[in-house]
Amino acid sequence: MENNGEKNVKPAAKGRETSEFLMAIVRTLSTSADFEQREKEKARIEKTFTQSDKKLVELVSENYQDLTQITQDFSTISKSVNDAREKIKKIKDDLSSCKTLLHCKRDELRRLWIEGVEQKTMVAMLEQIEQIKEVPTKLDNLLLKKHYLHGTELVVNAVAKLENQLAGVEALRDLKAELITRKEQLHEVLIEELNKQIYIKAQTPNFSSLPGKKTGSLSKQDTLKRKGGNGVPPPERMEFGKEVKEDLNSNPEDDPTHFIAILVESLYMLRKIPEAAEGLKIRIQPELSAIIARTSQYILESTSNQMDASNQSQYLLDLLENIFYQFRFVANMHKVVLRNLHRIITTGDQREVSGVPVRQECLYDMTDVWSKIQAVVELLLREYLDVENTSASRQRAPTSFDEPSTDINSFFAKKRPAKPKKMALFRFDASIHAISTNSYVDDSRAFDTGDLFSSSLLAEMGLEKNQMVCKPSVYNITAIFKPLEAFIREIEDAIACQDGTSSLQAFVTDFVQNIFLGHVHYTVSTSIGSATKDLIRYYKNPQMDEEDESFDALRHVVDHKTQKELGVNRPLLTSTVTVDKNLQELRELMQDLPDYADQFLNMICNTLKEYRDTCHSAYREIVQYDSDERRVISAMWAKDEDISRFLRSLPSWRSLQVSQGQELASEDVCSEEEIKALNSKEAQILISNLTSSDGLIQQEIITDVTQMRTIANVHESLEWFSNRMKDFSNGLSARSTATAAESAASEYPPVSEKTLGSLRNLVKDFQDLAEICLLLLHLEVRVHCFYFLLPVAKQSNYAGPIDDLDPDSNVLKLNKDLTSMEEVLQQSLQPKKFKYIFESLGFLVASILMNSIQYMKKINENGIKKMCRNLFAIQQNLTNITMSRESDLDHARQYYELLYINPDDVITMIAEKGSQYTFQEYTELVKLHHRSHPALSPSQLEQRMQKLKDVFFKTPNGECDS
Repeated sequence: MENNGEKNVKPAAKGRETSEFLMAIVRTLSTSADFEQREKEKARIEKTFTQSDKKLVELVSENYQDLTQITQDFSTISKSVNDAREKIKKIKDDLSSCKTLLHCKRDELRRLWIEGVEQKTMVAMLEQIEQIKEVPTKLDNLLLKKHYLHGTELVVNAVAKLENQLAGVEALRDLKAELITRKEQLHEVLIEELNKQIYIKAQTPNFSSLPGKKTGSLSKQDTLKRKGGNGVPPPERMEFGKEVKEDLNSNPEDDPTHFIAILVESLYMLRKIPEAAEGLKIRIQPELSAIIARTSQYILESTSNQMDASNQSQYLLDLLENIFYQFRFVANMHKVVLRNLHRIITTGDQREVSGVPVRQECLYDMTDVWSKIQAVVELLLREYLDVENTSASRQRAPTSFDEPSTDINSFFAKKRPAKPKKMALFRFDASIHAISTNSYVDDSRAFDTGDLFSSSLLAEMGLEKNQMVCKPSVYNITAIFKPLEAFIREIEDAIACQDGTSSLQAFVTDFVQNIFLGHVHYTVSTSIGSATKDLIRYYKNPQMDEEDESFDALRHVVDHKTQKELGVNRPLLTSTVTVDKNLQELRELMQDLPDYADQFLNMICNTLKEYRDTCHSAYREIVQYDSDERRVISAMWAKDEDISRFLRSLPSWRSLQVSQGQELASEDVCSEEEIKALNSKEAQILISNLTSSDGLIQQEIITDVTQMRTIANVHESLEWFSNRMKDFSNGLSARSTATAAESAASEYPPVSEKTLGSLRNLVKDFQDLAEICLLLLHLEVRVHCFYFLLPVAKQSNYAGPIDDLDPDSNVLKLNKDLTSMEEVLQQSLQPKKFKYIFESLGFLVASILMNSIQYMKKINENGIKKMCRNLFAIQQNLTNITMSRESDLDHARQYYELLYINPDDVITMIAEKGSQYTFQEYTELVKLHHRSHPALSPSQLEQRMQKLKDVFFKTPNGECDS
């Protein structure tokens, strides 16, 4: 447009310039007074004109053909314009004539137009009638293919036409009634389809952990979880701003999210949004219960031939995991439905349902959904956790370990006096027939749970009595606690509980704290009480009637099968194994219910404290020998700090620690000379405490070897038990000091630092008691040697005229006693500990008999032979026990054989060969020789003693021995 304007302006501008130029020339010529000036101007103008004319001729010559063509074209156009003017004039005249003619026939034309309009209306109505007649067939086809949006739109439009344009067509009355009925029924179909998409499509259970099932579904489940659960994307990521459209060429169920949007849009078109929302809300709990019933039945059918009665809780875990999986899907689908309902509200503010706008109050929300889910899960848990039957007999668990009122013995008390038991001559309980019959009955009753459940709760959940996957038990919580807590956290995150606790969490917490912990405590206490009660009674009275089953000693140690299962090669106390078994269950509960690890650890500490006190009481009963609570010598010495510290410093004791997994330091390795010196020191300590000029050991020993076996069993049991408890305590970490990495790597959750310290102190108490029992055995065997050998020198006659070929009676008693102890301890103690008990015993016996020479009044050759026979008898017996030659007894026999030689010859032998014994031993030898020969004067004794002293302390060996 601007270019055209410029083209129109330029010619006018050029014309004005030309006119101005001519006016300027005329003005110049007319105003010039000088003729010459006018002539000059005229000559200039003529020159310019000549140049212009020349240039024009040149231009015309150059553009002659173009000018000719333009001229011809202009002539043609001018002729065409004139012809058009003539035609327009003719048309104008024709139109004027037509107007005049039409004006004359106006009424007839109006009639024909009206008839045409009526004809078109009738044709359109007939087409509508034909279309409406096909609506039922089309609707059936659309509903069959689940194209609900097109079907709803079809029936709504058809009913609208029948109620408006075709309202007066009587022939369509039946069709109208049919379509109105179909329209009313359609919203029920849509609601049912919505429920199907929410609940029925959720049935994709994962039974990978069931016997005989493949684990391939795990990868599928992980894939579904990555998609948001069951293939449905999270509702937060869905786009709801787009218009809902339906593709007739695809399966609408391929996209559940879009299909639900179509269903909601269809319900809106039917004006049934409030009814649909209310219907969905009412159906939540029944449908969730139906999911539980279907899943339970599926598990029962899948495992009907593989049901393991010992692993029933695993089936409950499978049930809950699959139910939780389906409930998550249900919750996601409800989110999708609610988002679509909110879309209808926000995008359809101007639309009305039955004349009333769709309001927020007409809908439900996710809080309603999660509340129903919690209610259904709680009902299910009440059945499987047997809440109704156990709540009536609640037991209270201890709140902390150091609580003064905590007394586990309160659970050991008898409820009613026991009826006297009739002794049967024989029984068939262990026969093959009885065992097979009982097994069959137990298997048949394994899932006969018809009388155990509350019928009202089962009916409320839609379950039948035979649809329970396992027996109800409070211990079922152990298998399901972790996944249950994870599901509860999901619920609390989803509904954002204002008080921080959901109703399901409150139920679980109440069950664990008020029912489960007390039940576990009562069960553990009763089990341990029944074992420890008989243990104490047996220790108090070991000489019980063999016919009394409760006091049979064999029942206090486990059988060989149990030993093999435990991996031990020596008998363990049944009570210790029972306690360990119960504590193992508590340790497993710490792993299964990590939130209550402190409570279970408190139970462990209380149980350990009670069992420690029981073991101490049993120990005291063994080591006391009269009503004044006086203890045997070995028990007093084992508790003596100085003696106990010395015995623990000996190499033999340190070698036992090496056998228990501790490394022996290089400075703790002793040479043979050092070991001999330490053994000599031990013997001297014992001799100095147990020998006197006139006293003998009376009743301060354990005379019953079965008590020795009991002590050995206690030692092995408590050592095994303390090692297991030490491993357990080392695996625990304090909550105040544990790092996140340590907590993740630990097998157990972090616990209270105070309770952990108490546990470790209790473990040390058991270890100390086990060591005291071993020290007691070590000392008791040695005290027995004193008990039998001291009378050998003090009471026997070694100057008789007859050569007695038998050893002393006390020596025979000692051998018999040692043999009895060997038989008992060899079966009850490990080889290294057995060796520790009898190791260096020969040195002690030799030292006792050599030291006892001072108590002999006199001796002759027959007495010397008798003493040598005593030593030889003991040596043979000890060699059979220790499987090594007791050379120390040879040394003692050689000592007594010196009595065959004159003291002067003995002194000469010392001067020539060196001393083999101590100065005190040589002194007592010389004194006994003089007591045996009354004719010798005291002055001769003094001379020999002085000579012995001079010779002994001049020899190298004598200097060392001194």
